[in-house]
Amino acid sequence: MTNPLQFMQQVRTEVGKVVWPTRREVLTTTFMVMVIATLAAVFFFLVDLIIRTGLTELLRALG
Repeated sequence: MTNPLQFMQQVRTEVGKVVWPTRREVLTTTFMVMVIATLAAVFFFLVDLIIRTGLTELLRALG
């Protein structure tokens, strides 16, 4: 077990090794996440619409 001072030194060393993304990388990945989330929302909306319409028509035909 390391003492708290050694631990903090190790943490600072490891944080110094972190490669932070550039502003452009952050904006690009944010944009891509938003596009993919929008596409997924549209896809699931359409699937839900198709299933709901199908079930409504099936229940209407049976009832």
